[in-house]
Amino acid sequence: MDHSMKKHFLCMAAAAMLLTAGLASANAASPIVERAKDECVVGEQADGYLGVVTGADASSELRREIADINQQRKAVYADIAKRNGVTIDVAAALTAEKLMNGASRGQCIRDQSGNWREV
Repeated sequence: MDHSMKKHFLCMAAAAMLLTAGLASANAASPIVERAKDECVVGEQADGYLGVVTGADASSELRREIADINQQRKAVYADIAKRNGVTIDVAAALTAEKLMNGASRGQCIRDQSGNWREV
């Protein structure tokens, strides 16, 4: 399988795993995280995890929610990586691409160079 096909396959597998693992609903089920994303306090990052936007004020409750979601994501990424013979970082980064592309207008994302920007 060439690199392009493998990347496409991994993206599709990652998206399916996110849905079946309930991570998409876990994000939506956390009103504090959704509100923070809409306020550009929290955003999707190029590494596949949620992060606090530089300079934003995030409560300890919000930080705990982010840590919980990121822990769930890492477990899913590990499963994807194992099944596809890639590293966790590769599985996470490919999923991040989908998550960042799905960010709503007004939300912030952090690109591969570490810069936050509003969508």
